[in-house]
Amino acid sequence: MMTAQATPITVRILDRDYQVACEEDEREALIAAADYVDRRMQEVRARGNVIGTDRVAVMAALNIAHDLLSLQESERALQRVNEGVGDLQQRVAAKLSESA
Repeated sequence: MMTAQATPITVRILDRDYQVACEEDEREALIAAADYVDRRMQEVRARGNVIGTDRVAVMAALNIAHDLLSLQESERALQRVNEGVGDLQQRVAAKLSESA
């Protein structure tokens, strides 16, 4: 089985270019991730209360981590709801089969 070869692509984040090795099938996802990081860093910088690229990067990383953790918690809550609905469906089906 042949594996895809990583090729360098250039992404622009906060007005700087970075070369990143990436396999062709991951290219679009990497570009989307770089665009997202760039937007978040631009937002932090635009607020004007954080000075310095390193600090902007750290604040953007913290914001992104917060978003990720919130999303993961939402997914866990949704999973619990789905499990509850599944249990309810089983109980309703059992009651319906008892009365049939």
